[in-house]
Amino acid sequence: MAKEGGVRSNRIYVIIAFILIVIVVFAVVFGTSKLTPAYIPDEFLNGDWSENIADRTGGSQLIGLEKWCSSTYEIDGQYPAYLTITTFKTLIMMNEKDLRDKTTSTIEKALAQGITIDNASEITGERTLNNKHKTTYILYNGSDTTKNPPEKIKIIGEFWNCGTSGTSVICIGFAQVTDYAHESSTVNTTQWAKIIKDKNGLAGFTGDDGLIFDVVCH
Repeated sequence: MAKEGGVRSNRIYVIIAFILIVIVVFAVVFGTSKLTPAYIPDEFLNGDWSENIADRTGGSQLIGLEKWCSSTYEIDGQYPAYLTITTFKTLIMMNEKDLRDKTTSTIEKALAQGITIDNASEITGERTLNNKHKTTYILYNGSDTTKNPPEKIKIIGEFWNCGTSGTSVICIGFAQVTDYAHESSTVNTTQWAKIIKDKNGLAGFTGDDGLIFDVVCH
């Protein structure tokens, strides 16, 4: 009996060792594989927009088998705006529902930072970017209640999978379109247009130098 118990214990140790070896192999093969961050080429920033290097973030989990990184582009002034691009590399590429859920949850987190969203204004659709990827976008109107008086803003969440780099990409853009603080009732959509415009004129803004339209992800 003692001998049989010893053999059984040895088998358990062998199985555990095998599992550990498999985990290490996966960590080496997948964990050290390069994460290709999506980015906007400088030529489309036009010298006005710039990346906020201090806002670069990233991380990993599952002993490096899954990774992510994020970068933010912004412009200050009377009509400030920013665009955050987050790249994910997961063991199994996220499906559209997962990407949509992560996009909407990220936008909803802005509520805790004084942003209100008009859910009735939601517009969803699909388009093809300059990188040939077909994407899904969600547009909202909202308000920045941290300003006094509150300023009107526009919001976009857009996402896609890049099979070439094996990554998933989510873009979140916010743009202030009023300047009530300076008693101006004129709506200025210049920076909003810069974020969303494409060759087909998304939301009426046509151009081939839109920031999301020209994201490079592979």
